[in-house]
Amino acid sequence: MKGKKDLVPEPGKTPATTSSSGEVAAFVERLRQAPAGGGGRLIFALDATASRQPTWDRASHLQAEMFTAAAALGGLEVQLVYYRGFRECKASPWTRQASELLRRMTGVTCLAGHTQLERVLRHAAKETRRQRVSALVFIGDALEESLDDVGDAAGDLGLLGVPCFLFHEGGNARVRQAFEQVAKLTGGACCRFDANSAEELKSLLGAVAAFAAGGRPALLAYGEGKRGPVALLTRQVR
Repeated sequence: MKGKKDLVPEPGKTPATTSSSGEVAAFVERLRQAPAGGGGRLIFALDATASRQPTWDRASHLQAEMFTAAAALGGLEVQLVYYRGFRECKASPWTRQASELLRRMTGVTCLAGHTQLERVLRHAAKETRRQRVSALVFIGDALEESLDDVGDAAGDLGLLGVPCFLFHEGGNARVRQAFEQVAKLTGGACCRFDANSAEELKSLLGAVAAFAAGGRPALLAYGEGKRGPVALLTRQVR
């Protein structure tokens, strides 16, 4: 894809079932308590390794709908980041155009390789040191890296005030616990993502986009007239 770039350096190298009501409640509470947006820049990161291939088409559809909705909020800049294959980790240019982001997302395919969450977190920290990043959203199903290394990168991002909202696909408890630790270290949240949570995920991603674009007031406006987890969010904000 044109315009994408490698994220360097690599760590350790020189530069070169439906989400339960409790899960949803915890997610929106952490979202409500996170620092306000103030910048309108959102990094959307994806695990595009082979284990996600069975759900990739559905996930891509949801992600596209989310950013189409985000574009209507106005003022939100988004950067797409994904990793796959042999140490491949790419970042798109920042854009406010939903159509441009959609074109880039639909051009991504899965490829076997190891996870690179630490690399994504360190990229987010580097970006926010250049210009404030409001939040990071990550969707993945595995973690093959050292949790200590990932935690160190998450702690650095937390000190910069960038909350991470992680959506865990699959039933691996160890991975889920690792994602929850990343969320805790950054002041974000972790929520389940599976075949039965499509509508909840779409709503929650829209809420994160609203948060990134305009902080809590935008969250409240986004929740008006909506049901499900976003309605819960609205009640908690009030």
